[in-house]
Amino acid sequence: MMDVRKIQKLISLLEGSDVAEIEIKEGEDSVRISRVNSGMTLSAPPQQYYAPQATLAAAAPVVAEPVAPAAPSGHVVESPMVGTFYRASSPTAKSFVEVGHSVKLGDTLCIIEAMKMLNQIQSDASGIVKAILVDNEQPVEFGQPLFIIE
Repeated sequence: MMDVRKIQKLISLLEGSDVAEIEIKEGEDSVRISRVNSGMTLSAPPQQYYAPQATLAAAAPVVAEPVAPAAPSGHVVESPMVGTFYRASSPTAKSFVEVGHSVKLGDTLCIIEAMKMLNQIQSDASGIVKAILVDNEQPVEFGQPLFIIE
């Protein structure tokens, strides 16, 4: 296991640099440290406005904006930790849940691997799984939406 002092040193080095994420492997041990830049601002793309055509004879074709599909509404189950998302207990096992499955409070929805520990994530609501928002074996962040239960 990696020494906690090394991990703390890596965190302080990361804070003093422009690097957003670092992963270190020592033998079978590995640690990934990432940070969110609190000074980062997000902005929407500038909106475009079109002036109406002055002539009726040569009307400009109407360009339809793509409509994003409506996100399913319901209870959002968020990741309680940073790690790797797994839909099943092993690569050959069937997934804990699929879209359309009924779940009860406390049912296992997935596993998140963090620091070589497998953590079962349980449903904090009863209902029907409307959406699975993360792909299998994808890294997830703390607070990232994983499932929508309605």
